[in-house]
Amino acid sequence: MHLHVVDHPLIAHKLTVLRDERTDSARFRLLTDELVMLLAYEATRSIRVEEKVISTPVSQMTGTGLSNPRPVVVPILRAGLGMLEGLLRMLPTAEVGFLGMVRDDETFEVTAYAERLPTDLSGRQIFIIDPMLATGGTLAMAIDYLLARGVSEVTAICLVSAPEGVEHIEKTYAGRADVTVYTAALDEKLNENGYIVPGLGDAGDRMYGVV
Repeated sequence: MHLHVVDHPLIAHKLTVLRDERTDSARFRLLTDELVMLLAYEATRSIRVEEKVISTPVSQMTGTGLSNPRPVVVPILRAGLGMLEGLLRMLPTAEVGFLGMVRDDETFEVTAYAERLPTDLSGRQIFIIDPMLATGGTLAMAIDYLLARGVSEVTAICLVSAPEGVEHIEKTYAGRADVTVYTAALDEKLNENGYIVPGLGDAGDRMYGVV
């Protein structure tokens, strides 16, 4: 597994405001959107491209275009939805699949309640988006869904990550799949309730309220 903690002063500033418990939902969503765009800039460095011949107002030239098939973005519901628009601004031609998952607050077990993905994803570049990589259970289940559809390479974009979650993904997929994680911060640890410390709380609740 490849871990990239994106070190940039704008990311550090925006993440600090995002973490602040005084930041309201509207501001939280806006900051999430901005952070995803900054992280996506780094996470798409290895995106597949091909040569493309165009004509400028002055002459013809050979430029660069994204290769087919198009990349696939997979937000983890519900908090991952808050990251979708920011990534699609960077990859407007990408296709979008959905995975709905929920974690039991006591056992930390993850269950899936919704799935909308193409049957065959062989050869596709996949970008999973989820605000937090905590225990790693949610990301692991998402990766398993994708591996079952022929995927061999996955890039995950998370706002904050815990060492325990990173270790879990590293051990689970060593030799099985090429997994890369881009995150704005690698935090200290998980607490007894499975929350990242210092973290940012429940991202879904902070984005959309408690429903």
